[in-house]
Amino acid sequence: MATKKSKSSSKSQKDGSSKAKTSPKTKATSEVTELKDNQEDKKKSTTVSETITETTVEDTVTEETKSTEKTHTVSSTSVKKPLFRGFFSRKYTDDESIVTIFKKPKFYGALIGEVIGTMLLTLLIFSMFLMGLPSIATYAIGLIALVIGVYAFSGACLNPIVTAGMMATRRISVIRGIMYIIAEIVGAWLGWLIFNAFHSVGGESAYDVPAIAALADGAFWKMAFIEIFGGIVIGFSFARAQKYKRSALTFGAITAGSIVLAFIVGYVISAAFLGASNNFVMNPAIAMMLQVFPTSGADFGEIFGGIMQALSLYALLPMCAGIVGFYLSDFTARLVNED
Repeated sequence: MATKKSKSSSKSQKDGSSKAKTSPKTKATSEVTELKDNQEDKKKSTTVSETITETTVEDTVTEETKSTEKTHTVSSTSVKKPLFRGFFSRKYTDDESIVTIFKKPKFYGALIGEVIGTMLLTLLIFSMFLMGLPSIATYAIGLIALVIGVYAFSGACLNPIVTAGMMATRRISVIRGIMYIIAEIVGAWLGWLIFNAFHSVGGESAYDVPAIAALADGAFWKMAFIEIFGGIVIGFSFARAQKYKRSALTFGAITAGSIVLAFIVGYVISAAFLGASNNFVMNPAIAMMLQVFPTSGADFGEIFGGIMQALSLYALLPMCAGIVGFYLSDFTARLVNED
């Protein structure tokens, strides 16, 4: 009997031990599942909180942008900017000092463009002097084509009046402007050489090389008025054409139209009211090739006085008028708040 009890007791002990062995495993699995559930709940809560924070941040950002836009509009409408702020500031971006500008190949291309363009313009103006006002339409078409062709190289200044205005309003540097004026004078001289060469080949039957007629006594300020008027018109129109410089055709039409307008008005005024139809050119570089300087006189003082009178009439006054035209365009643009 004792042996049976011991066997039964041993069986019970085994069952208990097996139960004891299985119970911790189930507990561990239940704990793992609980942990997984907790982690999933935490992930859900974090994603919900993140979405909530994102929406709140977006709402705050939109509210801030709306408030800044409102304040910006209020400030722009209520606070006026000073009229002359940045009026005399530099408008060219490249560093064009005397040390760096001569190292740029584009600069030499621009100078060549000014030489060639002014040479062709000189030939065109000489031809217009020979043919007279009826050829003004042909002159306008040729001038538009010339400006469009040279514009990509140098901006097609082709006139010291324009170059002086560009320098004074700081659209180009001083060193570039001086070199442009020298290139324009060289181009006008080459045009005169070519025209004179054809004249010499033509012989006695050829027309004479055009020249500006001598001024009558007391006619200095009358012709100066025409040169000043033409310089202001050319400078103002060229400055306005800068707003359309992305389109070479529009730029050429505006600049050529302004030059033709100045020529027509100057021709009519000088011929109808002053009795002199060949005393202006509105281009100092070309005017020097039209025999404006006296070659003889009673003494040195008379010759020097005639040279200074010609320089002031055909160079200094038109260039100053071009500067006035450029600043008049910029001032008008400021008044209408043009960007």
